[in-house]
Amino acid sequence: MKELRYAFTIASKDVLTEIRTREVLSSVVIFAVLVIIIFNFAFGSSEQAAGLVAPGILWVTFAFTGILSLNRSFIMEKEEDCIEGLMVAPLSREAVYLGKFFGNTFFILLIQLIVIPIFSLLFNISFFNLELVTITILATLGFASVGTLFAAMAVNTRARELVLPVLFFPVITPVLIAAVNASAQVLDGQSFGAISQWMGVMGAFDVIFIVASYLIFSFIIEE
Repeated sequence: MKELRYAFTIASKDVLTEIRTREVLSSVVIFAVLVIIIFNFAFGSSEQAAGLVAPGILWVTFAFTGILSLNRSFIMEKEEDCIEGLMVAPLSREAVYLGKFFGNTFFILLIQLIVIPIFSLLFNISFFNLELVTITILATLGFASVGTLFAAMAVNTRARELVLPVLFFPVITPVLIAAVNASAQVLDGQSFGAISQWMGVMGAFDVIFIVASYLIFSFIIEE
């Protein structure tokens, strides 16, 4: 319980910092909206075209906007030498990982909450149903769990903006493929049971990588 309390304190600090500066959220949301508008002009908003390309466009948008937000998760601590403070603070390295993981998950879900209504309006598709909400949450958990670990790894490199995507995308690809396929089947009118296989892939990925990242984060952050 003490570890979770420390984790929520770190996550709250990140959220409050972003509320004051709006440094990440504003730029990421603008980028996401621009990507969606460009795709909308490229493919049009007809029902047939939207049904074919909408899931891929949506998750490509989330993937690139997620990278932008993950890149910032440790940069502030690195630039202000706060990482050393976290290392000497009386809390475990795992609590730091959980705090950053909670914060990144919150930011990615918040971006999705802002972007999805705009996407639905432009492509004339409703993404507000139980199946798609479940898919979004499962994919976001996997995205944030791996992204938090690799962000901590990349922050100590000079080309961190390049290193993070190179490390991150090959690992997260199974989640993106599962999310795109599951979303496409839901939009095609398939039942919850029809997408259970893809949901299982995302669920298994989430459990494996949250646990693995939690266990090895202390070694990564020490480097």
